[in-house]
Amino acid sequence: MFYTYFLRGQWPVVQRVQEYLHTYERLNLSIVTYYEILSGLRHKDAARQLDRFLELVGHNIMLPLTTASCDLSATLYARLRRQGETVDDIDLLIAGIALEHGLAVATHNLGHFRRIPGLVVQDWTLDNDQ
Repeated sequence: MFYTYFLRGQWPVVQRVQEYLHTYERLNLSIVTYYEILSGLRHKDAARQLDRFLELVGHNIMLPLTTASCDLSATLYARLRRQGETVDDIDLLIAGIALEHGLAVATHNLGHFRRIPGLVVQDWTLDNDQ
């Protein structure tokens, strides 16, 4: 999740976010990613980071789980499972939301997300897309 790296001020993530915002004005965030980051920050009792995250989220677009994204996620789960591949449910839900909206997923977790057919994955922690 690039949000975690962005909140830490890690370059080149900050640069990639700035470039994206210059073109698109707002970031997209899945409700599942929101939950994942929120629960981690609350577990760590990271109040300052939590405040920064909530402020960042408030200026951007929250993408919900829908029946369409859940159907996509379930289809991906079944296909990958038949192939002997496993991907965490949370990652499949994020992928389903991204696929429903025709969006790429910016993440450092290439191992999981690259196994998902049809999903465009970008690692913004690198100087270029991998």
